Amino acid sequence: MLHEYRDEIHELKQKNAHFANIFEKHNALDKKVEDAEAGRTILTDVELETLKKEKLLLKDEAYKMIMDYRKENA
Repeated sequence: MLHEYRDEIHELKQKNAHFANIFEKHNALDKKVEDAEAGRTILTDVELETLKKEKLLLKDEAYKMIMDYRKENA
């Protein structure tokens, strides 16, 4: 997730427990989506769509936190 902000992500994971939690949840959802799309886990279309939406919301929140961090540390 957001690989171009690797340095900021590393710093935020160390300094901000909420960010670290968001990052972990996003990665867990990413794994579930990947497993479902590869056929390793069976989900309904609605369940898969719900996971994707939740994952996107977490990514948006993490992105905002990264942008805020960059502004504060520019």
